[in-house]
Amino acid sequence: MSLQGKKIAILIAPSGTEEPEFSKPKEAVEQAGGEVTVISIEKGEAKSVNNDLDPGGSYAVDKTFSEVSADEFDGLVIQGAALGPTSCGPTKTRLRLSERFFEQSKPVAAICHAPWTLVEAGVLEGRTITSFPTLKTDVENAGGTWVDEEVVVDKGLVTSRNPDDLPAFCAKLVEEFAEGKHPEQARSA
Repeated sequence: MSLQGKKIAILIAPSGTEEPEFSKPKEAVEQAGGEVTVISIEKGEAKSVNNDLDPGGSYAVDKTFSEVSADEFDGLVIQGAALGPTSCGPTKTRLRLSERFFEQSKPVAAICHAPWTLVEAGVLEGRTITSFPTLKTDVENAGGTWVDEEVVVDKGLVTSRNPDDLPAFCAKLVEEFAEGKHPEQARSA
């Protein structure tokens, strides 16, 4: 599938984002021809980590939350930072950006602990998703249905459990981003 002409936003924490959860989706989007914009709370270099909090890679931040709008993008990737998804940015601006993608019926992909952002944004009512297992109760309390599967697609929302699921996650996010807007996505916003 081609993402030629598609602009995809990928969030990253200044430090603590799990290396493969950031780099693999970014690589998948770029290999499919999409244009990636890396977004964080501050400009400069963001540093990722590996499983045991060993240093990962360094990535240039293209824009801050205050410099972007969901209007500019065709899709959003949120990954679970090893140090917690809230380290990806101030709650209000991070949540508002996420909500706007749902309101605009644009596809969103979230892996591991990233669905906590979706719980906080209030966009999981009636949705079926997967995540890291410790989020099951939070997802259900937010009105969602949690399942233990490699990858789940629900009306433009792609979710996976952990880095082991990245091949399936990346394939599905490219597919959903290529399809474009999903009108059902806005109903949960």
